[in-house]
Amino acid sequence: MNAYLVILGDRDAISWVLHEQRMAFPATPRAEVAALAADDRLFLYATRGAWRNPTRDRGRIIGTAVARTSVQKLDTPVEIAGRTFVSGCDLRIEALAPYPGGLELQPLVAQLAAFPKPQTWSIYLRRALLTLPTQDAQLLDTLLTPIAKPRTEALSTYHRPAAA
Repeated sequence: MNAYLVILGDRDAISWVLHEQRMAFPATPRAEVAALAADDRLFLYATRGAWRNPTRDRGRIIGTAVARTSVQKLDTPVEIAGRTFVSGCDLRIEALAPYPGGLELQPLVAQLAAFPKPQTWSIYLRRALLTLPTQDAQLLDTLLTPIAKPRTEALSTYHRPAAA
């Protein structure tokens, strides 16, 4: 079982993932997306710009999920937030911090092995998935657990686009 940080950069995409309990990926081939397997652990990260106010908002880990399936090509591509996604997997969202909460990532970067160059940490977030070493996943779990709730309790605090 592997652990990943799922990088979500738009509130409509976040809403789709949270409400549908699915993840979708663009056509660009990435080794970590191909490696994602059923039962892998996912930490859902909303970027600073995801809520469309980057001067106010901070990049936060907002929840945890488990991949229920491996990544498969979609029969029909999905369009979310103006982007087309051609593959995806089913999720089981286990915990969710009520909006606008979550675990701010930037102050933790120096403690996380997934960011070997902490001074340029944001460069590692220019992808859909970032592989997390076991010790990083354990630290994030420890810090996120006190602020996260079951999905059913926190879901209503998140924006749901009219088309979803």
